[in-house]
Amino acid sequence: VQLVESGGGLVQAGGSLRLSCAASGFTFDSYAIAWFRQAPGKEREGISWLSNYDGSTTYADSVKGRFTISCDNAKNTAYLQMNSLKPEDTAVYYCAAGGIYSDYRLEGDFGAWGQGTQVTVSS
Repeated sequence: VQLVESGGGLVQAGGSLRLSCAASGFTFDSYAIAWFRQAPGKEREGISWLSNYDGSTTYADSVKGRFTISCDNAKNTAYLQMNSLKPEDTAVYYCAAGGIYSDYRLEGDFGAWGQGTQVTVSS
């Protein structure tokens, strides 16, 4: 079971990035997917969640309206489209997979994690 994130980088405020999360060893279509992030000196926080059971999504207030989570089950890859980026979005971003009743605010609900990808937003 492995998750590999990609797509991070350096972007100016107001710009966009799309993160990818490729899964191997299992298929996303039976799980929920979440994106977390950890800024320097802060705890890791859940920011977005998608259920492949019914397609429902949830977003933290800090990213609502700017970020979009999606999943291409044919490619076994999840995405996080990030628009209107702000300097406070600077963090290491992680994808994770959990059960369909998982709560994106609870790291313990997720059993598979990627290694993280750095996103830096300059002002």
